[in-house]
Amino acid sequence: MFLSWSIIVAAVALLAVQLSAGERTSCVLWSSAGDVVRRGTSFVVYCTFNPTCKTSRSISRFDSSTSFEKQTHDQHNETTISLRVENITEKTTYSCSANCNPSLDDCGVDISAGYPPDRPRNISCIYRILKNDTGRVNCSWDRGRDTYLWNRYVLWVSTGSGNHIGGPVPMCNVSNKGTESPSANFTLHRSARLMAVWVQAQNSLGSVNSSVVNYTLSDIVMPSTPVVDRVECSSRNCAIKVEQPLRTQHLQIQYRAERQRDWTTYPDSAGLLTSSNTKHISSLEPCSLYSFRARSRFSTGLWSQWSPTIANRTEEEAPAHALDVWLATDLQSIRVYWKESIKSVCSGSISQYTIKVNNRVVTRVGPDIKNHSVPPCADCEVTVQAVNSKGSSPPATITTHHTKAKPVLDVQASAVNHSVTISWIKPETACAYYVVEWYSQGHMLDELRWVRLGGNETFIIISDIKSWQCYEGAVYVFYNKSSVSKTSFQRIATLEAAPETGPLVQEKVEGNKVTVEWKDLPRAQRRGCITRFTIYLENSKGEQKSYFAQASKRAFEIEGLPPDLYSLCMSASTSKGEGPAGQKIKFYIEEDDQLSPVLMGLFVTLMLLFTLCLWKSSAVKNRFREIFRCLMPDVVPDPANSKWAKECTKEKGKMHLQLPSHNSSFSDPEEETILVDVEELCRHISDSSAPGDSLLRVSSKPTVDQETELAFVLYPPITTYIKSFSHDSDSSDQTQESEETNVDYISSHEQENLQNCDQEDEEEFPEMHFFPSLSIFMEPAGFGGKLTLDAVKIDCSDFFQNA
Repeated sequence: MFLSWSIIVAAVALLAVQLSAGERTSCVLWSSAGDVVRRGTSFVVYCTFNPTCKTSRSISRFDSSTSFEKQTHDQHNETTISLRVENITEKTTYSCSANCNPSLDDCGVDISAGYPPDRPRNISCIYRILKNDTGRVNCSWDRGRDTYLWNRYVLWVSTGSGNHIGGPVPMCNVSNKGTESPSANFTLHRSARLMAVWVQAQNSLGSVNSSVVNYTLSDIVMPSTPVVDRVECSSRNCAIKVEQPLRTQHLQIQYRAERQRDWTTYPDSAGLLTSSNTKHISSLEPCSLYSFRARSRFSTGLWSQWSPTIANRTEEEAPAHALDVWLATDLQSIRVYWKESIKSVCSGSISQYTIKVNNRVVTRVGPDIKNHSVPPCADCEVTVQAVNSKGSSPPATITTHHTKAKPVLDVQASAVNHSVTISWIKPETACAYYVVEWYSQGHMLDELRWVRLGGNETFIIISDIKSWQCYEGAVYVFYNKSSVSKTSFQRIATLEAAPETGPLVQEKVEGNKVTVEWKDLPRAQRRGCITRFTIYLENSKGEQKSYFAQASKRAFEIEGLPPDLYSLCMSASTSKGEGPAGQKIKFYIEEDDQLSPVLMGLFVTLMLLFTLCLWKSSAVKNRFREIFRCLMPDVVPDPANSKWAKECTKEKGKMHLQLPSHNSSFSDPEEETILVDVEELCRHISDSSAPGDSLLRVSSKPTVDQETELAFVLYPPITTYIKSFSHDSDSSDQTQESEETNVDYISSHEQENLQNCDQEDEEEFPEMHFFPSLSIFMEPAGFGGKLTLDAVKIDCSDFFQNA
């Protein structure tokens, strides 16, 4: 009862004060535990309204996780409502509102929750010398748990006999969210020898003092932080200049190379009492980036803080180590590989590599090239050197000839996760070293990797292996410089699956045999190591057969196939299964007709016989000559077409020659047949004759009338003459030779007349045929013996018979 009246009186008094101050609020809000409470406590919030605000009274709550929410309140009395708050854990805002006449503002209050401060502990003080006579003390401590409130710390200091100097050292308020350790600083003269400190912590919920901590200042004295002024480096040494405001007895320098985590401490430098100190650090690697830092200490006390780091790079020098060299050989060339076994030169400082064969320079290649092909040789030494601006590395030599030794037994290769382990049994004979090489299957010259191991090693773990790829390689054992053994390992993959597709095939059909050829699958589609290929063959009836080929094969023959239409496809397999088949192709196996060559030979024989039979026919020969006349040489005119021959048409086969009347020894030309020898001669036309004329010479043993003319049509430049003789008789008396030979010249007719004559002769004498002396066979026609004019008709059969 007394508490209720007390609350009412306090509320009325507070409201009266607000109204008298002119504030336009509708109510007064307060907490039974105050504005700051301990976390986890419970209390009651009261709200007393102005008498003019009688309707819609409410209390709302807001914290960091919710917006303003109306709460279910209790009616304490006619003008006051209340809200019970349970287990508060964070700062919360409460607000009260109502309908007032006239309208008034709402009222509210912020209630903070936290803890009283813990006792400060672990007080630590450092005495930093600023000048020769003064120093600055810095003390820090652990404040304990977070109070979630604003805290205030006061540092108390006393020296000598316990007198307080300088009074309390005030601290800035530390946020209730702060996590850093609080600290305080104050100045102290160097004449002081002892010091006692303690800390007082307080907030809205309480106050507490730490225990007193005593210090001997010489134990906590610390020099100022030194400054690394500059660093100058050669190839293996660096000089570090350090600046210090005061003389110290100890200077410590640390350094580390690029990408190293741990620092290397250079030994302490005792007795360096100057303010400017220079330290020399040796045994560094050439062309490497180093970072440096320094700190100092008096003869007693603490080390100073580390100086900011400063970096510099050492200079390069000629490569100090020989390259690691290895050889790979194929059918056409030898390829030498090299790499730097130990980093001793700047990155990118190599200007070139020199390759020698038997101490003769073969070539020089750029710094980015790490392998090169050399001319093949049976027994030679290959030397490789790295060259930079300072000189060349020691020569690294490898020979192409090695004596084969007993191979290493039981080389095991196993893949685990993303690495491959290669192991072997150490040979009985002591060896110098091992070389393990590996490469992606089928790409030795392009992707060769190797590592050189000591003679006591028996395994190696290879990590630079690509997933889903097949690898192979070998282990070499070197017993000395030239004696070596080799044991290969194959088909190693870290991850495998069935191939993604089948190979593309090509077929070649020969009789009842088909040869299937294919190429390697792309590496991305193999999905590991191929173990075998499967060939699927199907005929037109749907019957299917399977054939298996080794993984190393690229061709396969299928024999004994009956005639049919076939379809064929292939698939590839790994240890994890068979992949899908590739593109399907079709081909025919035709029937093997053995009679075709026989029939063809018989047909050709019959055609030859038929052609020979036709050639026996004169009409066929003439037609052949007419068709291919353009291919024949110039034709000798046919005597049967001459005027002289036409006159004998009255009496076919006879020719009357008019003999001189004074020669009575000749018989009557009507009673006696004149026999004529025909001789074909070729000579040039005399200068007196007209160009292009054809001449005919006729000679006879009896005297012949000189005015008798024989008009033969001749083609220049061939001149034909006919020598006429008397009829041969059994006695020499019947033969009389003319005292002189008479020659008559007859000029040839125009071309048109010749053609007309030819046509007339063919019509008048269809049975008479004269062959030219130059036929297409280039053989003269021989008639044998005496030839009468009625026998001038030449038959084709006679010609071929003579031929």
